[in-house]
Amino acid sequence: MTDHENENENENENENENENEHEHEHEEEENIVVLTDDDGNDHEFTVIDILEVEGSEYAILLPLTEEDDEEEEAIILKIEQDEDGEEVLVSIEDDEEWDKVAKAWEEMLVDEDLDG
Repeated sequence: MTDHENENENENENENENENEHEHEHEEEENIVVLTDDDGNDHEFTVIDILEVEGSEYAILLPLTEEDDEEEEAIILKIEQDEDGEEVLVSIEDDEEWDKVAKAWEEMLVDEDLDG
């Protein structure tokens, strides 16, 4: 193999490594959402799961906090589409709907604990 062929092979390996790193970074970015509260403050959340209950999808979010001492509770938001067809997260106003989703999430956690 010539020096030129070695250079090309090394460049291809580096490109593949960079592509894999980019894909990995992109996957992590997709799992973080920023929500703005009523006071205009931004809060970051990690999407820990998406589940479907009775034909609707819901996102399970865990707040990203600087303090590891505080154990934050996960929040559940419904995934809907706005007028532009973009996915948006909305609060669940109906207590019965929220209870169904929370129960489904708890059952999933129990099932995972039993499987793991």
